Amino acid sequence: MNNINNIIIEELKFDDKGLIPAVIIDYYTKEVLTLAYMNKESLKISIEEGKTCFYSRSRQKLWRKGETSENYQYIQCIKSDCDNDALVVEVIKDGPACHTGSESCFMNEVYSKEDYKDFSIDKLYELIKGRKINQTEGSYTTYLFKSGIDKILKKVGEECTEVIIGAKNDSKKETIYELSDLLYHSLVLMVEKGISINDIKNELAGRAVIDKKEKQKSMKE
Repeated sequence: MNNINNIIIEELKFDDKGLIPAVIIDYYTKEVLTLAYMNKESLKISIEEGKTCFYSRSRQKLWRKGETSENYQYIQCIKSDCDNDALVVEVIKDGPACHTGSESCFMNEVYSKEDYKDFSIDKLYELIKGRKINQTEGSYTTYLFKSGIDKILKKVGEECTEVIIGAKNDSKKETIYELSDLLYHSLVLMVEKGISINDIKNELAGRAVIDKKEKQKSMKE
């Protein structure tokens, strides 16, 4: 059953056209996917169907994301801001959010600091996955995949030891360096075994739910 707070919904502030902006973000990566608008009807449909439904300002009609592209967005959570005049919608998506085929509608860079790095663990995972599919000569990652599971496991074991040594040396810099190596080789292992980052996130999220329930139970007792 959906956890619907009807009181909050009634307190939402729609503009003079009956619309409220909705920022759609990826449930797993938290990347901003698109900015759309909802009216009360589309919000109600979104909650009832569990998939995003918006109001098109240009066509002046309701539209369900994925109705033509099949790139549906499955809603995990909807939150309003402090003024109740904007929404954030977390979704698990079937495909690209943008009609151009881009994962996000926000792809045109207007400004970035000189030292800005567009990095994420998900992007590193995809890069490693690409090295397995399209093997590149001279690539260390490709070398690991060619060497096989035993070599990958050996490297994971070696990096675990080096993390322990770095921590025992009480060196934050060394520990960070070795943890980075361990994370990288763990991602290689995950790709080799067909384990996705979302698999790990779902496992951890499940544990968090259990911990929350146990905490609530202990408080009642």
